[in-house]
Amino acid sequence: MNAAAIDLSILWPALIAGLLVTATHVPLGSQVLSRGIVFIDLAIAQIAGLGVVAADLMGFEAHGWAVQVSALTAALAGALLLTWTEKRWADVQEAIIGVTFILAASGALILLASNPHGAEHLKELLVGQILWVNPAHLPLVAIASAVILGLWFALRERIGPVGFYTLFACAVTVSVQLVGLYLVFTSLIVPALATRTLKRQRLAAGYVLGAAGYALGLLVSAITDWPSGPAIVWVMTAIAIVFYAMAPARAKVS
Repeated sequence: MNAAAIDLSILWPALIAGLLVTATHVPLGSQVLSRGIVFIDLAIAQIAGLGVVAADLMGFEAHGWAVQVSALTAALAGALLLTWTEKRWADVQEAIIGVTFILAASGALILLASNPHGAEHLKELLVGQILWVNPAHLPLVAIASAVILGLWFALRERIGPVGFYTLFACAVTVSVQLVGLYLVFTSLIVPALATRTLKRQRLAAGYVLGAAGYALGLLVSAITDWPSGPAIVWVMTAIAIVFYAMAPARAKVS
């Protein structure tokens, strides 16, 4: 697809979806990095995905309320489990998170084994379908994101592990169904890594980096016909590398 043929009616809902994911994941990502639990988003997103697969197997309508409840229930159960393990075995929490991810991923594969469309569902869960976001769903996602952000900024100093994991589970449940697991991880970790040396305006820088990654990634995908999710992952990471190379000098000036 050349630049003149880019269909903005497809790109703008995808961009808004990416910006909504960025809005919640940038501040949460910094907290995840500081806690040293980098793979928690993969684990909880995969658990939410397992809930989606289970609901689909039971015959519920895709993207219906039953699927959302199933995904959120699974994610909250996973979040509460990881809260408990953090208190009991904090020294091996990252390893426990990894095992939890593998169990959830393997469980999804088992449930999808008898589904003739299993490979397609798995790809959608991992890579997402950001180009085919339904604009009618975006207002609800925006409301959910606003609530999550409001609670985070109002309570983050006293939220505690249970509150953090619960908010995190809610954010990931929304985003993994919107953009897929790969973009959830990228949105959470890449801006946090790139801005970690900044003393001031780290949050703003993370937002700019995330937004630029989605906007330029979608543009590259539209021009080259590359899959949108992987294109955004690569573009955002490239921007982050350039940003981080410049960040130490900027941090010293701040």
